[in-house]
Amino acid sequence: MITFVATPIGNLKDITLRALEVLKGADVIYCEDTRHTLRLLNAFEIKKPLVACHKFNEKEAALRIVSDYAEGKEIAIVSDAGMPVISDPGNAVCQILKEKGIPYTIAPGANAALSALILSGLPADRFTFVGFLPDKAGEKRKLLEGYASVKTTLLFHSAPQDVDKDIAAMAETLGNRRACAVREITKIHEESVSFSLEEGLPGEKRGEYVLVVEGASEGKNELCSLSETEHIRHYMSLGYEKKEALKLAAKDRGVSKSTLYPFALEL
Repeated sequence: MITFVATPIGNLKDITLRALEVLKGADVIYCEDTRHTLRLLNAFEIKKPLVACHKFNEKEAALRIVSDYAEGKEIAIVSDAGMPVISDPGNAVCQILKEKGIPYTIAPGANAALSALILSGLPADRFTFVGFLPDKAGEKRKLLEGYASVKTTLLFHSAPQDVDKDIAAMAETLGNRRACAVREITKIHEESVSFSLEEGLPGEKRGEYVLVVEGASEGKNELCSLSETEHIRHYMSLGYEKKEALKLAAKDRGVSKSTLYPFALEL
């Protein structure tokens, strides 16, 4: 059997009884970082062969997993923390296993994004998981533009060195929205800080973050059905200056003023 196993995202006590059972019964454990996983196994006095399966060798590791499965081995697959595959290696493994008709299962557990959503206090009835943003500014902006009109709460992962840049790109592309930065989940220094995108997140950035951002406002449906140019023109016809009309249209659509600025140039 092949089992993807969720591991703790902070507090080691969050590991499940089933996860321990699977890890103890495995003939081999495929992991993102052998050193990291070894510390986890040592904490529970588990000794098993470890094989690296990370983003640089995932396809090769997947073929080795297929070979191990054919030999009848019990196989566990873990990432450094949380659910494998979700913003972590494992997706290529899943695809290859599906293509070859090889069954696999999951031992679920801790998940940083969902935990952060609860800690944020923002609407959790519907949400969209985005994960990490691209490094390049242009690619980051383009990806965010695709979510500008999404009305569900948005969930992002962000490394400490990227937090300020990511938030600035969100403010520019999504407009000013409520947000919450969550870090050190389940650890001693767990922190959940509410802020607005335009204000940014104050203080030194330490640890891995989940950034939770409110979705686009419902807006005025009849106006949002107009083209961007006609939306701005509507407010100008009511006597607003172009700058103010642009601001109002952006608020209706739940996007930043800079997103609509190119359409205002036509007027």
